[in-house]
Amino acid sequence: MALCLFLATHPSGAQPLSSGERTFNVQCKACHAVGPNAKNRVGPQLNNLHGRKAGSVEGYKYSDALKNADIIWNEAEFSAYLKNPKQKFPGTKKFNPHVANEQIIKDIYEYLGTFN
Repeated sequence: MALCLFLATHPSGAQPLSSGERTFNVQCKACHAVGPNAKNRVGPQLNNLHGRKAGSVEGYKYSDALKNADIIWNEAEFSAYLKNPKQKFPGTKKFNPHVANEQIIKDIYEYLGTFN
């Protein structure tokens, strides 16, 4: 039983997943990719998110709302977006459930920051 628990929480003997990575894997990974081989999926890849202009990932077909958004991604903008994407950018294609918990948003943003 202990071995099963260890393997479930420590894939391939690696370090335990951070809260942000666990949340990303559950809530974001189906649509977004990160890492050295990240490619656009249903949503754009999220490498180098911090400091990037919204709607600017090459090869991703953004909604006009994001293409025309005049923001640079930072933690505050990211938080406002995850809390209510359609309010932040009316007309966005994003269809995720709203994330209201500030700590979860912070954890995801910190995790994404490891790919800057």
